[in-house]
Amino acid sequence: MNVIEQLKWRYATKKFDATKSLSQEQLSILKEAFNLTALSYGLQTLKLVVIENKAKREALVEHSYNQRQVADASHLLILCIQNEIDEDDVNAHFENVMAIRNTPQVVLEPFKNQLKSTIETMPKTKKTDWAIRQAYIALGNLMTVCALEKIDSCPMEGFIPEAYDKALGLSEKGLQSVLLLPVGFRAKDDMFSTLKKVRKSIESTVIDL
Repeated sequence: MNVIEQLKWRYATKKFDATKSLSQEQLSILKEAFNLTALSYGLQTLKLVVIENKAKREALVEHSYNQRQVADASHLLILCIQNEIDEDDVNAHFENVMAIRNTPQVVLEPFKNQLKSTIETMPKTKKTDWAIRQAYIALGNLMTVCALEKIDSCPMEGFIPEAYDKALGLSEKGLQSVLLLPVGFRAKDDMFSTLKKVRKSIESTVIDL
């Protein structure tokens, strides 16, 4: 598969075919791709909420500035950050490292303590900004994997996070929604699917030194 051709094929899908659904295999690929996203320190403080239920998604349209992609796509992926990031996350990560790699604790302890100090002294607003940037990394990864798997997607910032969090009980889970990614298959009459991709030339966007 030609990666560049697939990236040219993808676009922000404006109209999904509401009759088509992702297979369980395709959905599993997206979940695993999210889980494999390279994130800062390897802490994985993001969560991916996957909604297939049509009624739940229909109820979210009003909180999405009436954008139909939320309801008409096969599934709605919601990227969430944790409300709190603390030493418990650091401890859990290093326990996982020890369990999977059998790395001795004495080897990991210096980095673990350094990371704890970094997290503990980081202001909450900075933690939130940092976590949101991580969410964008995951979003980009998911969009690329969608393109490779011939799955249409539409990255969305246009929604009301507080309304989503309340409707889905995310606050009770210690989470806040930051990005949406409806995924599925483009409708045949989506006029945007046939438009040529508009990009600057590589020479104007890439600097070789």
